Amino acid sequence: MRIAIVEDDPDYREYAKSLLRGAGYIVHAFENGNAFMKQFRQDTFDIVLIDWNMPGVSGFDLVKWIRSECGSGVPVVMVTSRTEVNDIVAGLQAGADDYISKPVDNAVLLARLNALGRRTYPSDAPGAVQTFGAYAFNVPAEELRIAGDPVTLTSKEFNLALTLFSNLSRPLSRNYLLEAVWGRNPDLPTRTLDSHISKIRTKLGLRPDRGFRLTPIYSYGYRLESMTDSSSVASDPQ
Repeated sequence: MRIAIVEDDPDYREYAKSLLRGAGYIVHAFENGNAFMKQFRQDTFDIVLIDWNMPGVSGFDLVKWIRSECGSGVPVVMVTSRTEVNDIVAGLQAGADDYISKPVDNAVLLARLNALGRRTYPSDAPGAVQTFGAYAFNVPAEELRIAGDPVTLTSKEFNLALTLFSNLSRPLSRNYLLEAVWGRNPDLPTRTLDSHISKIRTKLGLRPDRGFRLTPIYSYGYRLESMTDSSSVASDPQ
């Protein structure tokens, strides 16, 4: 999962980055609210961690701004030294999904992030086979079947397709897709993602008459949408 940290304390910012990357998260850190807001308009994050006491835009105001921009879609966690009950209530009422007081216990922080991720992105639940309508993804084998028929995909094409299906109706930035499939800071030509998108659109038949529509979002990325009610996710633990 891709996490943004908005924290003006450089020591804690680096500490949090190291902790979360060690736990397997892709982490992007910002030293103030203005830097984050600029990037947020053109990028996708799964969870945002925000300090309250920052120069310029406060964490409290940043939470309200995120909610005004995208509603309840992006989980927000306030991680702050403000521990008064009134502050906790205000942060949650402003739109934060969780409120964690500093100093933070590492195990508690990671457990809360994992729990928040499971609640927000239930399709991320582990399973050998994940199905979306007629599309069945065998995750360990990186094999895809459509209505029982196998489809030949490269590893990158499989993971790109699974990322899109796991985020149905959610706009995903180009950076998000590149990092999800090629890893952090991929040194790739910009046409690489577009080429792979074109291939999976053709191989998977992603068009409205097949139940799904894959559309570009200008200057942002792509979105896969279900055109039917048959795309519910199921995970087979076997």
